[in-house]
Amino acid sequence: MTSADDPRLADYTRMRDVELRKSLEAERGLFLAEGEKVIRRAIGAGYPIRSVLTTQRWLESLADVLGDATVYVASDEVMAGIAGFPVHRGAMASMARLPLPPVDKLTGLRRLLVLEDLVDHGNVGAIFRCAAALGVEGVILSPRCADPLYRRSVKVSMGAVFSIPYARMSDWFDGLDQLRKAGFQTLALTPDQEATSIDQVELGERVALLLGSEGDGLSSHWLAEADVPVCIPMSAAAMAAGVDSLNVVAAAAIACHGLMRAT
Repeated sequence: MTSADDPRLADYTRMRDVELRKSLEAERGLFLAEGEKVIRRAIGAGYPIRSVLTTQRWLESLADVLGDATVYVASDEVMAGIAGFPVHRGAMASMARLPLPPVDKLTGLRRLLVLEDLVDHGNVGAIFRCAAALGVEGVILSPRCADPLYRRSVKVSMGAVFSIPYARMSDWFDGLDQLRKAGFQTLALTPDQEATSIDQVELGERVALLLGSEGDGLSSHWLAEADVPVCIPMSAAAMAAGVDSLNVVAAAAIACHGLMRAT
């Protein structure tokens, strides 16, 4: 490839615009994976390859997993022009999406995260990475939660979005009731220090940990619907200094680690 304007590269060039990206994903059912490790994980998880865009230097390292996929080779300069920024990992792949399972397909698992209206793609990707490292078996997204297969989510997760099954609720208001009927104990993570400490709550056989949006946390509806509100204890000195909470990714990591004690 000698030009970023080549029409065969439309999957890559047109995905830079957020609104166009959304329409293309709906129309074509695609997402982008960046870097050798992430591309390998996507292929290993069964996502079909639409095409691969790489530099000559990275072509050989991917050759064993590409099979008969269409591969476009470009210089570093052309790659940067296509992506809109320097592509340090040297390769991108346009992948076809797989159908999402319904929520009830995940209810046979023991440890779930349930994300309510997290809109930052980087945070969603980082939480998937925490979940994969700390024994969480599945993730359920509220209807308005950010897309785990958005480019930044995939990149930040280092491909963990491919290793953990996830589903998206169709009904936010009654979504927790479906989990409760499946036998899940629902824990609502809150900064309220009056709540039960995450390391002291008695954990059930099946546990779903609820995490809220970056700014406001969990909605009052989900806090009220959950079985137990739980918190991460903060030091007295931190509280006195006005530091009364953690960002959602740090909180997710600590809380997921707390769930490991009964797995």
